[in-house]
Amino acid sequence: MRVTIADVAREAGVSKTTVSRVVNLKGEVDGSTAARVREVIAHLGYVPSSGAVGLARGSSRTVGMLVPSLTWPWMGEVLQGVVDTVEAADYGLLLFTCNRGAESVERFTSQVSARAFDGLVVVEPENTLDHLTALHRSGLPIVLIDDRGHHPEFPSVVTTNYEGGASAARHLRASGRTGPLVLTGPEHFGCVRDRLAGFRSVLPTDLVVKGDFTERGGRLVVEELLAAGAEFDSVFAHNDISAAGVLRALRGAGRRVPEDIAVVGFDDIPMAEHTEPPLTTVRQPTRRMGETAARLLLSRLSGTAVANEPVVLPTELVVRDSAP
Repeated sequence: MRVTIADVAREAGVSKTTVSRVVNLKGEVDGSTAARVREVIAHLGYVPSSGAVGLARGSSRTVGMLVPSLTWPWMGEVLQGVVDTVEAADYGLLLFTCNRGAESVERFTSQVSARAFDGLVVVEPENTLDHLTALHRSGLPIVLIDDRGHHPEFPSVVTTNYEGGASAARHLRASGRTGPLVLTGPEHFGCVRDRLAGFRSVLPTDLVVKGDFTERGGRLVVEELLAAGAEFDSVFAHNDISAAGVLRALRGAGRRVPEDIAVVGFDDIPMAEHTEPPLTTVRQPTRRMGETAARLLLSRLSGTAVANEPVVLPTELVVRDSAP
């Protein structure tokens, strides 16, 4: 059975309050008594609850992270950036997802109420910004990794989606492509609007189709357009997963990539190097986004003032065989 603080107190002949003071380094215990308590702790193998220790000291030394889902293609890289940064600072990480909708949000809120973590990194689940803003106003430090374009009143990390779209268009234009298809993503993502606007600022097109960021969605859009006789010499897909579906549809229709139709994606997830052909894409610095958000939060927790203006990280065009 787990050794409790009551077991330590009984063995050491002191109160549970005294044991708590020794564990939490409160300093109100004389030296000999504290030494005896520590000897009993070592002898019994008592491990205090990290949550209880944190509350007593005014800090849990734990960071929370709230994300919509771990299935998003680039989420692993963002998460790794956060983990590397908080662990290097000797903090733990509590991860929350919103896979179960309202039930997940309720569970997350209960952990906020229990002060289970000191601050929060967020990749915003849909329709939660008002709730997050209320938590920020109540005193919870929050940093948002913002792909929805909501520009909150607390610190955030963003990437250059507009410039990323423009760089894709410049590359296609330079290779002589004049009739592009743009396959977007769900409209509630601000990044979709920015990528489309950036692309159109360089290479105007009316052939724009709303996608759903899935491989199947990208494949079906292109299959239907080709069957309808639509003409296009290039495709700019708003994420690499849908771009993979585009490549599959083109291959199935006997269209050569890039000779007949060039394809550019967005994100540069690991899969992009292994499509057939390898995918030209706009790289988001996803791991760096996680690292930056975590550093901002840790700075805030250390008492350093952090500006509410977004920290903007640049995208980068990565040229591979699908659009050389």
